[in-house]
Amino acid sequence: MRYRTQSLGATILLGVTLLGCRTGIGMDMQMAAKYSDKVLDETLVQIEPEVQWTHGPTTTGSCDVTRRRTVMTVISGDRRGSFLGVVDRYWRESDYEIKTINNDGDFPAIYAQTKRGFGVSLSFGGEGQAFFEVDSPCVEKSDVADSTTKPTAPSYEGMENIPRPHLRSDFWSAGAP
Repeated sequence: MRYRTQSLGATILLGVTLLGCRTGIGMDMQMAAKYSDKVLDETLVQIEPEVQWTHGPTTTGSCDVTRRRTVMTVISGDRRGSFLGVVDRYWRESDYEIKTINNDGDFPAIYAQTKRGFGVSLSFGGEGQAFFEVDSPCVEKSDVADSTTKPTAPSYEGMENIPRPHLRSDFWSAGAP
């Protein structure tokens, strides 16, 4: 009897999950990936002077997709607050809900959510490398094609071994070694 109860519970949970995906935001994983690209494209174009970036790996779950962009321009410690401020201002103007801001001096980050329920983040890693990420909510399962947006920095085979930032900007890299 215990097995039947667990099995029935798992079946109900699976059904609710699938129903949520079908009635959620009305898109499949490919559509979610395209929307994520649009969010990333529109965010990056707001950054002046422009930074050089490359695609990070796209990952998919059972009903979600994540797109990533890795900034290859060195962002100095002195400029990270300004960089975050530009992105924060744009996301607020776009009616994104700011969820959390991490003011860590070395590894600051900002986390937001679009009106369509997509999680958006900008975080800093080692050597001033900035990472953008967009995570979809649960959507219909489908194949996901590579992004058609051309990166402004070199692409890296497989996208798993992206080097640390090495491109310099007179503005964004000012004061960085």
